[in-house]
Amino acid sequence: MKILIIGGGNMGLTFARSFLATHIVVAENMYILEKSIEKAEELKKQQIGTIYGEPANYIKEADLIILAVKPQDIKDLFARIKPFVDEQQVVLSIMAGIKIETISEGIGTKKVVRAMPNLPAQIGVGMTVYTSSPEVTRIELVTVQNLLNATGKAVYVEEEKMIDAATAISGSGPAYVFYFMQKLIESATEMGFSKAEAEMLSYQTFRGAVELFNKYDFTCQEWIGKVSSKGGTTEAAINTMDGKKSGDHFKEGVFAALRRAKELSENA
Repeated sequence: MKILIIGGGNMGLTFARSFLATHIVVAENMYILEKSIEKAEELKKQQIGTIYGEPANYIKEADLIILAVKPQDIKDLFARIKPFVDEQQVVLSIMAGIKIETISEGIGTKKVVRAMPNLPAQIGVGMTVYTSSPEVTRIELVTVQNLLNATGKAVYVEEEKMIDAATAISGSGPAYVFYFMQKLIESATEMGFSKAEAEMLSYQTFRGAVELFNKYDFTCQEWIGKVSSKGGTTEAAINTMDGKKSGDHFKEGVFAALRRAKELSENA
C-alpha cells in the first residue's frame, strides 16, 4: 500500500510515524508533500519516506491520500493537486471544518473520508471519529479504520454532522482534562504542596481514575459514590460543585465548542 500525506506538520507526522511503527506501510511506500522548503529538508533527515515539495504524477501512485494541512490553505492546495488526482483514489481528510462535499468538488474525487483525530494520537492513544462519502467501499473503509487504529481508537459515524460533535468532545477534550488538572494543581499549591508535588498528585490521580474506570464496569456516577462517604470530604466537594452548578457550566463550555465547530464548518 502506498500512502501520500499532504502536510508535514504535527498530525501529518503523527500519522506517518504511527503507520511506520505498526508496519502498515514501509518507508519506501510513504510519500509526504510539504511545501515549506525548510521543513521538507528537515523531514528528509528523518527517513520516514520520500519527501516532495511540489505536486506531480507521483500523486496518482498513492492508494490513499491524506490531507493534513491547515483549513485556510485548501483553495491553493486543491488547485495545485487536482490535475494529479484520480477520481478513484481514496482521500482521507483530517482538516477541521472542511466538509466532504467541499473536498470532493475541490479535487475531483468521490471517495472521501473525513476524520477528526485528537492530540493523544501522537503517542498512540488518540481518539478519532470518522465518516465517509457513499462511494467509499466497505473494504476501503476497513483499510482506513486499520490506519486510524494505529494512532489509538477509531469510531465510524453515519452522519457527517457528528464530526462537529466529535470536535467538541474528543477533539477539544484533552484541553478540558488539562484545564481540570491545572485547577487541581493550583489548589494543591495553595494548600502548601510544592509545584512538583502538586503536579504529581494531579497527574497520578487522573491516571489512576482513568485506569480504574477502564478496569471495572462501573459508571462515572457509581465511581463517585464509591469515593464519597456520607458527611465526608468528597461529598463536601461534590455538593459544593453541584451547588455552584459547575457541571452545568462545564457542559455549556462543551456546547460552545460544538457551536464554534459548526460555524467553522459552515464558513469553510
